[in-house]
Amino acid sequence: MAAALIRTLAIILAFIAGYFLPSLSGLSWMIRWLIVGMLFITFLGVRFGKLKPERRHWFIVVVTLAMGLGPFFLLKWLGYEDIAIAAFFVGITPTATAAPVIMGFLKGNVEFVLTSLIVVNAFICALMPLIMPLVVGRGGIEIYGQVAGSVGFVMIVPFVLAMIVRRWKHRSVLWPRKLKDVSFGAWVACLVLIAAHASDDIHNRPELSHSILLWIGILSLAICALNFGIGYLLGGPDRRRECSQSLGQKNTTLTIFLAMIYAPSPIASLGPTFYVLWHNLWNAWQLNRAGRDKMRVVLMDNERTGELESLSYKARKSGR
Repeated sequence: MAAALIRTLAIILAFIAGYFLPSLSGLSWMIRWLIVGMLFITFLGVRFGKLKPERRHWFIVVVTLAMGLGPFFLLKWLGYEDIAIAAFFVGITPTATAAPVIMGFLKGNVEFVLTSLIVVNAFICALMPLIMPLVVGRGGIEIYGQVAGSVGFVMIVPFVLAMIVRRWKHRSVLWPRKLKDVSFGAWVACLVLIAAHASDDIHNRPELSHSILLWIGILSLAICALNFGIGYLLGGPDRRRECSQSLGQKNTTLTIFLAMIYAPSPIASLGPTFYVLWHNLWNAWQLNRAGRDKMRVVLMDNERTGELESLSYKARKSGR
């Protein structure tokens, strides 16, 4: 329980620290390497033979596309083009590279989420060059290199390193359990840097009205809630957490980057920026709940053990 509470507070404090330290945005280049480190630790313990796409993975791809294009066309039809583009970059964002790490903290099926990460990112990477011109009016084949490079680097490098270490040190498959606090520390550092970058971005745009920020924040919150909720329903009784996490936790670094380069208005990147806050607050709540559930199970086991010991004692006493 205490560990879960500490993790929840650490996530909240990371956002607060990042907001008040926008100067740390100059260290944003470290985010990629922190994610590489987290995935390296995760890959050490992954059973790659279980990375098999299921029907639910394809549903996640379809929902991701619908969440990107649906709000975009609706808001554009209503006349809110800038906000529509911001909504597109929120909804179209694929599964986060850190999602398998979080699923490991939640004691779920890491292989399912890792498969989702590969499948969803691959399809979004392939379709982005076709979709982007419809949304922002420009783009094309050059996006392939940028999207594939951004996603591929943080996937291939830790995978290769993990395979080398696993061949050299067979017991390294047990390291992720021992290094879970290191992974969590790297994740918190990422959140500080992401929040600092967002804070610096907002402070450097005095022309942004509070109403625009409010509407984009509400819109990204609504999409976040829908993603986690739809994912929960898609997962059924056996994969609720995994599908919810695969659809709800997003690779916002990728779409923030694309929005900054291709969107006609700079406010488009604020959509996925706000999403960073919402999905990580949800992650904080999940970690706290998982800690409470674990403590409840321990207490119930202790209570059951105590009852059995009491019955055993009474039986021995009556037999004398």
